[in-house]
Amino acid sequence: MRDCLLNRIPKDWDITTSASPAQVKALFARTVDTGLKHGTVTVLLGGESFEVTTYRIDGAYTDGRHPDQVIFTPSLLEDLKRRDFTINAMAYNDSDGLVDAFAGAGDLAAGIVRCVGSAADRFGEDALRMLRAVRFAAQLDFKIEQQTRQAIQKLAPDLKKISAERIQAELVKLVVSPHPEYMRELYELGITKAVLPEFDRMMETEQNHPHHCKNVGEHTIAAMQYTAQDKVLRLAALFHDIAKPDCKTTDEDGTDHFYGHPQKGAVLAGQIFRRLKFDCETMERVCALVQWHDYNPALTQAGVRRAVIKTGERQYPVIFALKRADILAQSAYQRAEKLAYLSGYEKIYDDIMKRKDCLSLGQLAVDGRDLLKLGVPQGRQVGEVLNKLLELVVSDPEKNEREYLLAQASAYSKQG
Repeated sequence: MRDCLLNRIPKDWDITTSASPAQVKALFARTVDTGLKHGTVTVLLGGESFEVTTYRIDGAYTDGRHPDQVIFTPSLLEDLKRRDFTINAMAYNDSDGLVDAFAGAGDLAAGIVRCVGSAADRFGEDALRMLRAVRFAAQLDFKIEQQTRQAIQKLAPDLKKISAERIQAELVKLVVSPHPEYMRELYELGITKAVLPEFDRMMETEQNHPHHCKNVGEHTIAAMQYTAQDKVLRLAALFHDIAKPDCKTTDEDGTDHFYGHPQKGAVLAGQIFRRLKFDCETMERVCALVQWHDYNPALTQAGVRRAVIKTGERQYPVIFALKRADILAQSAYQRAEKLAYLSGYEKIYDDIMKRKDCLSLGQLAVDGRDLLKLGVPQGRQVGEVLNKLLELVVSDPEKNEREYLLAQASAYSKQG
């Protein structure tokens, strides 16, 4: 109902009913017992599946997530009372129209995220709702109602009890939302202290340097705002300076430096990804972007080809978006020069891709079998010769000709 009232197309429909699970199963020919304990039956109809849940009253939440017992009820009002936020506690049917006992439509119109009933009770039932409150605010650009905020500030440490997988899912939804600047809300409400303490250190680390005008955390938030709503890119922006607090030094002039932060940041980001149970694919891509976001090769064809090989082809062209966001989030000092350099870098890369220049051993005009036929001893020497040939071709793509490379390989093998 929230999406409908916002004139959005819902991604899914939550169907609730006074009918018991047994009655639902009797009404439809094909059903699946999805979660009978909690009153949910999946109805298969017309090639689609619909989850149907019986109105219920939840018992105590001893584990901070699941009710110890569920009591089915014929009262829709009792069912709506257990929902998290007013904007999620509305229902509709054709006979009654909109059922909105907690003024959710009014909160939608006012742009407010408010708990149903007592915020402390709702968060006590499931602490993840505190992170969800900020996530909804970020997705909708809403404000969190004052009593709801106060309850979050008091109870945020309870998020430490929530599983890493659930924290990760909500955090990613916020990060890729239209308003990633709500990361600041997570910090101010004490949520990051419980789930991402590294971000608190960033928010508390100043950058006294001509290239910066914000602390590390605020710079990070700004960089995220300059990126598209892409999971890998936004996470790379979030973590690109994660190690700056650990790498900070101050020279005798009072200027701060952060030597080695990209490399250390990749390691630290990896630790965070493992802690939050991210998939390996996302972790590897983001950590590589963090490691190389500050790398600036010589603006020559060969220099950029070497950069692509060194940093990995998978980082392109995403790395340009990350670098551009990083520059725009810095001070205006030398910004024009930095952006001009980046444009040059990107243009050379585009030219290389259009020409399909050789950037890997697999693209060489010869391979290991050719070298063995030449008499190059099997083993380590084959790899060494192939890498020398690749360096020749990277310097001059026109040399990627079979006969030329075979001649060079023969000469290399004779040199030992």
